[in-house]
Amino acid sequence: MSVLPQDELIKMWESEQENLKQQVLERDTEEWQRASGFKGLQRVGGVDLSFIKGDDVKACAQLTVLSYPQLEVLYADSQMVTLSTPYIAGFLAFRETPHLLEALRRLERDKPSLMPQVVFVDGNGLFHYREFGLACHLGVLADLPCVGVAKNLLHVQGVVRSGEHLSQISTLQKAGDTFPLTAASGRVLGKALRSSDKSTKPVYVSVGHRISLDTAVRLTSACSRYRVPEPIRQADMRSREYLRTHFPSQGT
Repeated sequence: MSVLPQDELIKMWESEQENLKQQVLERDTEEWQRASGFKGLQRVGGVDLSFIKGDDVKACAQLTVLSYPQLEVLYADSQMVTLSTPYIAGFLAFRETPHLLEALRRLERDKPSLMPQVVFVDGNGLFHYREFGLACHLGVLADLPCVGVAKNLLHVQGVVRSGEHLSQISTLQKAGDTFPLTAASGRVLGKALRSSDKSTKPVYVSVGHRISLDTAVRLTSACSRYRVPEPIRQADMRSREYLRTHFPSQGT
């Protein structure tokens, strides 16, 4: 754990977030992003951390890489990690990014031909208190297109789970339907997406890095068989299975 007092730690992290934020690209940087049907996209990645129940330090860091458009698993890496950084709301990336980044670097070193062309992150990107969530942090440090996909609504910059928000959810009638997540400033920070006809609950999509919001939403929809896009769903399933197998007495 850090020896710095929490207020000093927060000040340091806010400064680092602000510096890294300047590097975020909210636009399509790859040919496949602009191509019809995402032609040229062959590998999509997903990352997630799953914790042993009752333990907020030991976790399984998971990276999966799936083929596109088939969404078949090409690569899966499960590693137990020990998180040494405290959890502070709004600064999750400082706990999780080092371990997810190491998984990507391990793949790049050992099997570079399987490196994902885009990474789905179980969390937020620009839809964040300071517009720099986990998907932005990982995207900038890995220099990869990243998409943040959150299962729960973060109450941020005036976007809350109000009656109006619930009414907007009811307008999402079919897979692919969306509505914007608009901050009090008027800036659109992400979109709520009904990703599958099989689920009425939306996911919350935001830009991580090197992708536009519209492309991020379309790609999330294209990679979703169920509510959660398949790269994240597979990462979550495999990390939990790893914990069940290696720590059967603990559960997850």
